[in-house]
Amino acid sequence: MAEGIAPTLAELVALREAARVRSPARRGRSGVSGQAPSPLRGRGMEYAESREYAQGDDARHIDWRVTARTGRAHTKLFQAERERLTLLVADTSPSLYFGTRVRFKSVQAARAGALAAWSAVRDGDRLAALRGTVREAPVAPAAGARGALRVLDALVRWYAAPPADDAGLEVALDHARRLLKPGSRVCILADAASVVAVPAHRWAALAMHNEVRVRLLSDPLERDPPAALLPFSDAHPAGPARRIELDLASPGVRRRWSAAFDGPLQAALSQLSARGIQADVLSSEAAP
Repeated sequence: MAEGIAPTLAELVALREAARVRSPARRGRSGVSGQAPSPLRGRGMEYAESREYAQGDDARHIDWRVTARTGRAHTKLFQAERERLTLLVADTSPSLYFGTRVRFKSVQAARAGALAAWSAVRDGDRLAALRGTVREAPVAPAAGARGALRVLDALVRWYAAPPADDAGLEVALDHARRLLKPGSRVCILADAASVVAVPAHRWAALAMHNEVRVRLLSDPLERDPPAALLPFSDAHPAGPARRIELDLASPGVRRRWSAAFDGPLQAALSQLSARGIQADVLSSEAAP
């Protein structure tokens, strides 16, 4: 289990091949992998022009200034960009630095982030990453292997041990809002309890203009504890460790255990699904 306590750069770099095998690069007419620039104006990233509103246009893109000036409804058109942004948002809650099978949830989060990073490189995206802190700037957007390696280095640092300055997932989403443009991809690595602590309207706003995927980190012990007396130790800097024993053969204790772990997980899945956000549970012992 020692090798699963903290991620290493070597293991994250090695996942490049897994990303390539899992989904081969898309190729355009020019034969170059990644997104091809669109010659047409459509619903993309950068504002191009306004035209009169037509039936079927998205009401969210109505240009109210032109509409007011002309007296006829107008809608905005956007110019598609060549490079999309993929943003990794890393939850660094202390609850992630734990695991009973193969590796810590934090290490699994780093591995999932690395796979998403290499997939972004494969697709020709620019890549950035951030976490919930007010002390550290986000990893700035960059393309190619250079951008991926900068993100991987950050994941190794962030998931080596619980950062003392973690300010929560909601702060990370605040930072994300400043970087994102409509059409970006967002991959969020998080503990379920962190997700349900974020107000529901924040998820709706994030999903409105971006492609969002949330990887919910979990451990087998959390989902299916043994029906036995389970000992824990609670270390305190100011004194000796306290020993705690939970009788998980007791129905009442198991109900409270489920409410503490499975409850937030199911609530997070329900909340994200209701807002059109792709979410899945990633166990610490599974392949990312």
